[in-house]
Amino acid sequence: MNIVTDWNRSMDSSPGTRLHRALPALLPALFLGLAGCATTDGVRGGAPTKAIAIKIIAFNDFHGHLAPPRQSITLNGPNGPVRVPAGGAAYFASAIAQLKAQNPNHIVVSAGDMTGASPLSSSLFLDEPTIAAMNLIGVDYNAAGNHEFDRGQNELLRLQNGGCAKFTTRAPCQVDTAFPGAHFQYLAANTVRQDGTTLFAPYGIKTFGTGRKVVRVGFIGMTLKGTADIVAKAGIAGIHFTDEAATANALIPQLRAQGADVIAILIHQGGNVTAPHGDQSCAGLTGDILPILDALDPSVDLVISGHTHKDYVCDYGRVNPSRPFLLTSAGQYGTLVTDIDISVNLRTRHVVSKRAENRIVQGAAYESASGRVDLTDLSPRYAPEPDVAALVARYAKASETFAQRVVGHVTGPISRTPNDAGEQPLGDLIADAQLAALRTTGGAQLAFMNQGGVRAELLPGEGGVVTFGALYAIQPFGNVLTVKSFTGQQLYDLLDQQFSTPGTLRILLPSANVRYSYDRSKPEGARISAFTIDGAPVDRAASYRVGMSQFLGDGGDGFAILRQSTDAYVGPVDLEALEGYFAASDPLAAPTPGRIHRLDVAP
Repeated sequence: MNIVTDWNRSMDSSPGTRLHRALPALLPALFLGLAGCATTDGVRGGAPTKAIAIKIIAFNDFHGHLAPPRQSITLNGPNGPVRVPAGGAAYFASAIAQLKAQNPNHIVVSAGDMTGASPLSSSLFLDEPTIAAMNLIGVDYNAAGNHEFDRGQNELLRLQNGGCAKFTTRAPCQVDTAFPGAHFQYLAANTVRQDGTTLFAPYGIKTFGTGRKVVRVGFIGMTLKGTADIVAKAGIAGIHFTDEAATANALIPQLRAQGADVIAILIHQGGNVTAPHGDQSCAGLTGDILPILDALDPSVDLVISGHTHKDYVCDYGRVNPSRPFLLTSAGQYGTLVTDIDISVNLRTRHVVSKRAENRIVQGAAYESASGRVDLTDLSPRYAPEPDVAALVARYAKASETFAQRVVGHVTGPISRTPNDAGEQPLGDLIADAQLAALRTTGGAQLAFMNQGGVRAELLPGEGGVVTFGALYAIQPFGNVLTVKSFTGQQLYDLLDQQFSTPGTLRILLPSANVRYSYDRSKPEGARISAFTIDGAPVDRAASYRVGMSQFLGDGGDGFAILRQSTDAYVGPVDLEALEGYFAASDPLAAPTPGRIHRLDVAP
């Protein structure tokens, strides 16, 4: 267990308050925990110098994927592209153990969303098994991501501190009656309470070496500033998220004063690249992390990012020469782990070399909609780590009764992959299910579903069987549904708001009785046309009842207009509505796209 966590639990107040109040007096002494010393010779001016080699093992967006997630990473083989089956907590544990064995000076860190939006075997048990798995793996720090607030800050604090207090509709401690909490430290430098304290420790410092030959690495942990727009408001009451770069820059002098030689940022925000796996060119790098990187103090050495679920490793100095950060992201679901090596000169206290590689966590072969994905010798194979494998099996067994219950049938797989207009068949189906659940009781006339709330493809079993576990993987959040009244003009403004953020396409997926077209080349307020409900043009002055999740109703995904409503009705949980739709329409077929029409040229 790392020293920060031990110390926090010895105090009386919450982790963030304890650390905030005690930092000035206590941290210089507390962060002198020592690791084994491994030095390498360097050369400066013809004379040998000493450097300490440090291994940082990083990942992000694990999202409670204990079992292999049936995903692959593509490599170039001698006869063309080869898909490598990847992921699974037991394989992930083995991959990390092998990396640890390469250097006694190591640390394991995560850039957020370790939990939340998780599959059934973790989410059903409030992600306690994922925390237990990460304790076995030996994680040191995790920067809180937006999905870690899905069940609210009190439940997140429970995951850190342990215990069985009930903060959700689901009961805690169903399998393990004494939940110990995380043995690692959550970090949340820009998650600030009303009294100015942070919800969790803003940073941690890890010391490597012995005697005078020591190097200290400071890790600042942050979630994205926009978290308030993408989680339920009730769960983050009384806290706000400050600017990421400004927060980090203000903390760097404190870290330096406490002896930090290396500065690393763990940030739950990220980018996108066009480069394939293994290409470290930064090709096509875009995204919300770029302005953050450009505003960071140039003395930062390493930025470990997440949120976008993308696979990249690159020297950001190729993009902005004044910010030569090593930038990494390990994709999603434990399919990759980032192996980072840095060397720090003991005389200058500066990083003299740094490298990173995203290593594939080759797991188990599986069947997919596009064919079987087999193990390959193109990537290292890992045996499942026994203790983590036993934990995963125990919770899988506990969830079997729920997961295997048949809820209906489909005529074939239903995809969540969007077409050029942004429409996805599975999102359409969910909107239909929500309208069916809300039409009679809540008076809903139409429904909208957000793309980001569709978390998995619908892949049926033999004979088209759909299980509760399959539905749970698609909608794991447990969002309550609601119906609200809006004018036709507000609905026009809502659809236009889909395109208000440059570079972002957040399409709202409508129920089957809705049609609309959009043209992004037109000015704001004129981008929506041919908007109909039940075949009739939307009257801008009329009132309409709209069904949606409470997440959207709170203005989630940036749709602030959905907070401007009247006459709200609270309906069932989204998963209940989806299950009821399957029961009433057995078998179901994938909706045919055509509800949304794009008039400009798709990129």
